[in-house]
Amino acid sequence: MSHGLVDSFGRTVRYLRLSVTDRCNLRCTYCMAEDMTFLPKSKVLSLEEMTRVAEAFVALGVQKIRLTGGEPLVRNGVVQLASNIAKLTGLRELVMTTNGVLLGQHAADLRAAGVARLNISIDSLRPERFSSLTRFGRLDDVLAGIEAAKLAGFERIKLNVVVLNGVNDDEVLSLTDYAVRNELDIAFIEEMPLGRISSAQRLSTALDNQSVQQQLAAVYALQPSSKHDPNAGPARNFQLANTRTHVGFISPMTNNFCASCNRVRITAEGQLLLCLGNEHSLDLRAILRDNPDALEASIIDAMQRKPERHEFDPKDITIMRHMSATGG
Repeated sequence: MSHGLVDSFGRTVRYLRLSVTDRCNLRCTYCMAEDMTFLPKSKVLSLEEMTRVAEAFVALGVQKIRLTGGEPLVRNGVVQLASNIAKLTGLRELVMTTNGVLLGQHAADLRAAGVARLNISIDSLRPERFSSLTRFGRLDDVLAGIEAAKLAGFERIKLNVVVLNGVNDDEVLSLTDYAVRNELDIAFIEEMPLGRISSAQRLSTALDNQSVQQQLAAVYALQPSSKHDPNAGPARNFQLANTRTHVGFISPMTNNFCASCNRVRITAEGQLLLCLGNEHSLDLRAILRDNPDALEASIIDAMQRKPERHEFDPKDITIMRHMSATGG
């Protein structure tokens, strides 16, 4: 029976983002340093431990789980993990965020395993720019992954775009046009100051989503979305008139959405992160390995330490973990 996960500000957590690995097959410049040090296998939760954590959260009222990374599809056994989690009684939706590179191999199996929807990260439709942003990625691999996902029959597919001033902000319309042509959704995300990255000058690349929305409004009629999902993330959603495409704006820098926060994250090493922009956390790996009977009670207690809000400042990088280590 669920006790419900309610924090000290009255917010109910119904959404868990579970990182299955800190590793990635790309090195996006705003996300990771070029030379990354990844966790040793012994410090990463096993697939069985991840399933146990997911089971505990669902028993406590979580209705939606998103598998993230790093890049989740580089983790051996991730399809079986998805299948195990999808079968949990009380879970309404299992989804995944991926860079799409390996979707050509795994899309059909993920859908069969019970993954309902996909978010696919793609920041450029120009092959050379895509390769530069990801340091060595091939755009064709991602486009092929998107096609494989469409054929696999996911309920919805959403493109995630981090918009960087002077880097890819001139592709807002072309990326949206691509989404419309392929009947996909799309979300534009403001860059967040997580981890020090020498290759990215965040003060110069920062771009607020209001300017992105203005670009779209000059071409498309944006209507308030009629979709209501109590387990949704922080995006402000609109529908592009006369299309099947919904567009979302995730604006952690300019439109603080913490008052309605309904989510927590678990890193690949088992740290329960209570806030994306703070270091409040609980070591679930230690509990799982030393005192597993205390897991549910420890999670309930941790909710009282969930902070009221984040305080992002691109001039002052206080969160040293990279986004790849945070878990999407």
